[in-house]
Amino acid sequence: MSQILNEVMTANAEYVSDFGAKADLPMPPGRHFAILTCMDARLDPAKYAGLSEGDAHVIRNAGGRASDDAIRSLVISYKLLGTREWFVIHHTDCGMETFTDDIMRGLLASSLKTASVDASGWHDSGAGPGSTEGNYIDWLTIRDNPTSVVEDVTRIRNHPLVPSDIPIYGYIYDVKSGRLVEVPEATAAGRAR
Repeated sequence: MSQILNEVMTANAEYVSDFGAKADLPMPPGRHFAILTCMDARLDPAKYAGLSEGDAHVIRNAGGRASDDAIRSLVISYKLLGTREWFVIHHTDCGMETFTDDIMRGLLASSLKTASVDASGWHDSGAGPGSTEGNYIDWLTIRDNPTSVVEDVTRIRNHPLVPSDIPIYGYIYDVKSGRLVEVPEATAAGRAR
C-alpha cells in the first residue's frame, strides 16, 4: 500500500467514526446553490464560501472552466436537485495561465510522462512515446483571468439548457488573501432575466 493510500484510508476511518447525522443529509443541496471552480489544491470552497456538508454543489475542473461537462453538471444541479443560483470562481496564480493549447499538445505529442516547468517554460521530463490525441481537446487555457470569468459566465448564460432566471455570479479567488473579488462584467452577463 502506498503512503498516500494509507494516509487517505486512515483519515477516512477517522471520518467514519464520527459520521453521525451526516447519514441523514438529503440529496439536494440545502442552500440551493452551486459553485464551478478550479481543482487547484489551494482552494477550499467549503472554507471560502462558508459551506458545511450538504450545503451546495461544488463542481471542479482545471481552471474552473465552463466546459460541456461542467455545464452538464450545473443543469443537473438545477433541473433535478433545485439549485437556484450559480457561482463561477476562477483564481489568481492559476496553472491554466502558464501554458497554451499548442504547448500542451506539443508536450503530449513527445511524451505522456509528467512535464516540468522552469523560467524558460515547460519541458518534457520523460521520453516518448507521446500521443497526438491531445490535438482533439480544447484545453480551455486562460490568458486573462477576468476575461475568462466573463467568457465562462456568458457561455453558461447562453447555453440553451440553462434557464434565464438563474443568476450566475463571476468571481476571482485571490490565493494570497483568500478574498473573493467580483468580476462585475461577469455578474452583469449572468444576471437573471
